Amino acid sequence: MTSVVEWKEEGMEVLVERCAGLDVHKDTVQACVRVPGSDGRETHQHEFGTTTRELLALRDWLSAQGVTLVGMESTGVYWKPVYYILEDAFECHLLNARHLRNVPGRKTDVKDAAWICQLVEHGLVRPSFVPPKPFRELRNLTRYRKTQIEEHTREAQRLDKILQDAGVKLSSVASDICGASGRAMLAALVEGTRDAAVLAELAKGQLRRKIPALRDALEGRFGHHHSLIVSSILAHLEFLDEAIDRLSEEIGEAIAPFGLAVEMLRTIPGVDRRTAEVLVAEVGVDMDRFGSPERLASWAGLCPGNNESAGKRYSGRTRKGSKWLRAALTQSAKAAARTKDTYFAAQYARLKGRRGYGRRHRRRRPLDPGGRLPRPRPGNPIPRTRRRSLPAPPRPRPPGHQAHPATQYPRVSRHLDPIQAA
Repeated sequence: MTSVVEWKEEGMEVLVERCAGLDVHKDTVQACVRVPGSDGRETHQHEFGTTTRELLALRDWLSAQGVTLVGMESTGVYWKPVYYILEDAFECHLLNARHLRNVPGRKTDVKDAAWICQLVEHGLVRPSFVPPKPFRELRNLTRYRKTQIEEHTREAQRLDKILQDAGVKLSSVASDICGASGRAMLAALVEGTRDAAVLAELAKGQLRRKIPALRDALEGRFGHHHSLIVSSILAHLEFLDEAIDRLSEEIGEAIAPFGLAVEMLRTIPGVDRRTAEVLVAEVGVDMDRFGSPERLASWAGLCPGNNESAGKRYSGRTRKGSKWLRAALTQSAKAAARTKDTYFAAQYARLKGRRGYGRRHRRRRPLDPGGRLPRPRPGNPIPRTRRRSLPAPPRPRPPGHQAHPATQYPRVSRHLDPIQAA
């Protein structure tokens, strides 16, 4: 369905003569084009699907309208196929949804597309960073490898839980139950060996020093259902190890043209090769697009924001950046804090006494003399404190005073244990 509207506008300067705005959804794309008309500006509206054939029709329709700039909202992952098909034919701008707020109350797909088109037409929004195709492929590989590594960790934790259920305390003696010694013992358990002395003799390397402790730890109630679950977990762990190795090899081949950048990043304390690969995939190698280190830190969501009104500064919480980049940088920062004779280690030691080991490890007393009581927050196990007054002490009564039966029991504060209050 196509609609054409023509009207004359006065006021704001038109920076883009022929532009388009796309409101992208999972199954549909609402397109709006604004071009010069006989008397003012013309608006053309059309709805397309999201299949490849429909997106190619969208590209042909935009070309017929003479569009030079296309703006679209970053809707989940649904913008990607639209962007990838149009980027070769037009200049495409991916727009942050926070920058596209419109007056609420009259929201439709048609009006959203027209609003995006008007913002692009007058140059009121800035495009988000979309890396070139080689780095997008690297992103997919590194992010999927990260998910497989996390799944490997979860599966190893499930293995320890089922061993605890069977009374096998292997993790209390061996630091890595998925190592060569641990897997040999678990494979023997699955095959039917229950003699703790025989299982302990399968230890290798430094773990052989703990054979007496292993004999005690491997005594348990390992049954048939434990054997079935452990065998399934071990098979899954082997599959994940192979998948991670294949992904690492593919990443090594894809990142070979940027090997110099990887080696330069590895000179930073706390950055290993895997982290350097993630940094290159997430940020790229062209730093001119960011302009300065401060802008790069702001884009990554690792610096506080500004929130000032009427001369007062309020909490400027960190914006939401890439969770993949944040995880890699946080891991590198913790590793750099443990290095020797480096600036990062010295800076961490200087701040540790004032800020603590980390916000997630910060603790507060449940009740201090200043009358600060904890208030739990949803999703945060560390309660923040709020100043409240303690319950007032009882007023003194004259000698021989008889209390009314309804008031002869002491008042119980909701902040105290009723037994203590009584």
